Amino acid sequence: MRIAIKYSFFLLILLGCQGEKPPLPPPNILWITCEDISPNLGAYGDTYANTPHLDQLAKEGVLYTNALASAPVCAVARSSIITGMYASTQGTQYMRCNGRLPAGIQTYPDYLRAAGYYCTNNTKTDYNLAINHKALWDESSNKAHWRNRPDNSQPFFSIFNFTSSHESRVNNADRYKEAIADLPASSLKKPGEVPLPPYYPDTETVRELWARYYNIITAMDQQVGELLQQLEDDGLADNTIIIFYSDHGAGIPRHKRWLYDSGLLVPMMVKAPKKYEHLIPHPQGQSTDELISFIDFPPTALHLANIPVPPNMQGRAFLGESLSPERKYTYAGRDRMDERYDMQRAVRSKTHKYIRYYEPYQPFCQYMNTPEKGGIMAAIREAAEAGTLPAAGQHIVAPFKPKEELFELATDPYELNNLADNPEYADLLAELRQAHADWSDDTKDTGLIPETILREWESQADKAIYHIMREQEVPVSEIRNTAIGQNTEESLVQSLAHSNSAVRYWAAIQLGNQTSINAAVQPLVAQLKDSIPIVRIAAARAISKLTDKKSGISTLEDALQHPDEWVRLAGAQVLDELGEGARAAIPALEAVMEDQNKYVVRVANHALNLLLETENTVP
Repeated sequence: MRIAIKYSFFLLILLGCQGEKPPLPPPNILWITCEDISPNLGAYGDTYANTPHLDQLAKEGVLYTNALASAPVCAVARSSIITGMYASTQGTQYMRCNGRLPAGIQTYPDYLRAAGYYCTNNTKTDYNLAINHKALWDESSNKAHWRNRPDNSQPFFSIFNFTSSHESRVNNADRYKEAIADLPASSLKKPGEVPLPPYYPDTETVRELWARYYNIITAMDQQVGELLQQLEDDGLADNTIIIFYSDHGAGIPRHKRWLYDSGLLVPMMVKAPKKYEHLIPHPQGQSTDELISFIDFPPTALHLANIPVPPNMQGRAFLGESLSPERKYTYAGRDRMDERYDMQRAVRSKTHKYIRYYEPYQPFCQYMNTPEKGGIMAAIREAAEAGTLPAAGQHIVAPFKPKEELFELATDPYELNNLADNPEYADLLAELRQAHADWSDDTKDTGLIPETILREWESQADKAIYHIMREQEVPVSEIRNTAIGQNTEESLVQSLAHSNSAVRYWAAIQLGNQTSINAAVQPLVAQLKDSIPIVRIAAARAISKLTDKKSGISTLEDALQHPDEWVRLAGAQVLDELGEGARAAIPALEAVMEDQNKYVVRVANHALNLLLETENTVP
């Protein structure tokens, strides 16, 4: 016995001399997320913020100044996080579309659970995928907690989603009062106490709602503090890596739903206990300008747990050992936001932002039912009508958008000065434009495929668009070049006969954006009989805008009766776009006011309000 003890002691000394240490157990991972806030925290230098708990977390950990959402709205961004793939890769870029999870693709909780982690989600899912969201987790509810582990020695991965900062808390007085109910009056900002962004009208309502925005952040900060205290009370802080972030930018106009940094740039911080701080590539207690994208989160979680990252994940791990080089760009997209189609893509470096607008003919801010009911958007519309909207906000109500935007972020943090036409930036513009094209090709951007076509392809093949794009010869570059108008009128007319329906669609859209289509009238009329409904709608739009032919309106009226809800929505949107030109379609628009798709109802209602000079509201 003594010999064995002496031998063990000798072995320990020997291992110590060789510098070897027993392997660390896998860390617990705690994700704390909140909704609808930009980096308006004290840790980011916002002197008006009251966020002591998050400021302390940043002080003890690493503060990220270039963390960006992959989409500026919740469900689309969350679909990227759960799979580690861009929404436009998997066909989930359309809000509330419930896309197909590609066969063979697993979510990151699947991998963590298989590796022995106890995985909980409290409480929001909203992944924009037609799957059983709760089944991904060991527990997903408002009671989900690491404390519910059957074995306290089991490593955990826990998410807590705080909804107290959601945009509804800003716009709804009752929900706002509920959110701040536990805060002392001394911690609350008063209207007018916090300076407004330069693009907002300075009105009593805007000042009130801007103060609410800051106050609900304070309420959320208090929740974070309570959760971190639970971690301390349970004696788990020394074994847990903490990541905090928001799901996208502030839930107010020109922020949420937009590809500016006001919609994409999020607060983010990471803290590791002493034993795991070697897994963070930056010194704790400092900030870093490393670029982080939401699609980097899943591979990071797997890498921390020593799980191989599957090849379908498109991001890179930013925590852990043996990391790949930092990314040069982040990418983001916007497609259908609620009831409105408006395809946009963004490329961002540490210093510049490039935005490509695929539908510049649409107003910068189309009428969307939810944000228009908010007081800030109403104030913007009223100020524009009265001529009192600040110069910095004029673009919000612009009837059209540029095809491209380029911003220098250090000197123009609000992204107000478009440098795309500045010859001094021609080389940089070309570089970022090419970065977008390369990303579009590499990720097989399904946003180029109209939603109705995409879903039809999936239905016919009985498989997800992810697989279709990789198994079939889908001409992504050709579709993109047609969509952005890099074609002559003659070539657009030729493209109306293309074998690919997405090419035909974009050709008809681009012809409808011309000032005249004399040479294209007959080919467009022929497309009113195309086998694909959305191509017929695009042709009808062009004909209705630029000729006196009634056949275009008739085609759009037929679209409103189509069994496909997204065809009906597309038809309603074009009729709304035509304005007075859609007067003949009033009965058809009235007939869809009971449509089961609330988005169709919203667009039809807006069109009817304009045509009939009414002010009817819908949910």
